[in-house]
Amino acid sequence: MVSDRVGDFIIRLKNAGAIANTHVSAPHSNHVLDIANKLKTLGYVERVEVSKDLPKVINVTLSYNEEGKHKINGVKRISKPGRRLYVGAHEAHSVKNGHGARIISTPKGILTDAEARKNRSGGETLFEIW
Repeated sequence: MVSDRVGDFIIRLKNAGAIANTHVSAPHSNHVLDIANKLKTLGYVERVEVSKDLPKVINVTLSYNEEGKHKINGVKRISKPGRRLYVGAHEAHSVKNGHGARIISTPKGILTDAEARKNRSGGETLFEIW
């Protein structure tokens, strides 16, 4: 059993892209599903599906550009199970001069850094992706 589901999920995405896999499977949780859907809206993931069979699994189709290069160049886990880091709405700055995103878990749901600033909502900084 994995104690850090978010960290496991983002590393699965990064490693699958490094070896040019098109699909990734991860254990189901509603939190990870919300993160996957946010990555889909950002364009890092092409499709997100939940299997109907038990145990439930989240199946993710990775997104590639025209040259066949994976859109996720890197990820950095910020808040970890041993050290939770929180950020206020005014402290949620951009990543890689706007070429990346900071994913924040807020009371309003999973938001990017730009959405958190716009909605004036702070929360736990999960990870950065670019």
